[in-house]
Amino acid sequence: MGTQKRRLIVVGNADLPRDFSEEIDSADYVLRFNRPRLLDGWSGTKTSCLMMCNSGKPMQRKLEDHSFLEYKFFKQAEFITLVYHPYILKAYFALPRLSSRLLKHRRRDWTDKAIRVFGGANKDVVIKSAQFYLEACAEIGIEGNKLKEWFPSTGYLGIWDCLKQFDLAEWEIYICGFTWQGWKHHAWSTEEKWVRERIDEGTCHFLQ
Repeated sequence: MGTQKRRLIVVGNADLPRDFSEEIDSADYVLRFNRPRLLDGWSGTKTSCLMMCNSGKPMQRKLEDHSFLEYKFFKQAEFITLVYHPYILKAYFALPRLSSRLLKHRRRDWTDKAIRVFGGANKDVVIKSAQFYLEACAEIGIEGNKLKEWFPSTGYLGIWDCLKQFDLAEWEIYICGFTWQGWKHHAWSTEEKWVRERIDEGTCHFLQ
């Protein structure tokens, strides 16, 4: 008799078709992103890892918002993962305009401050390697000069990472809360096609 697999759920920040809270909160591992949405409780509360982009205005807003550290998902997270290695930010991400840096304190790289702030809130902080990012990009055809034009979404990077890091003989991976729409520099259609190919081959599943 085979051993029942453990369940991992990757929860995106899009609307959900129904209340998934029971399935999510009973999972063995739950991955969420950036500033997760409550969705009237439909997405549950369990958070094993909170994966965040450590560049640009979204991270700046989190680090300047002291209430973020009291946010339910942040407090429950066992650890914080930052998806961009400083080398990647320096090599491929544009600097904010000088006026924005001087007047609005914009930064390309918030890694150091994120470590100070989140570490100060007693969270372990993991920084993904440069190789992780480059391999994930290559998987969906982002290579060479495209690395300065197209940037994979945090959601894609999280799904890709789970499929690489977790033994699929022991884990069943489910995803929900993804619509593949948003920032114009994410390759949404390519990311969606890649995910659906993983669904078709049975390496992950939609939570329905």
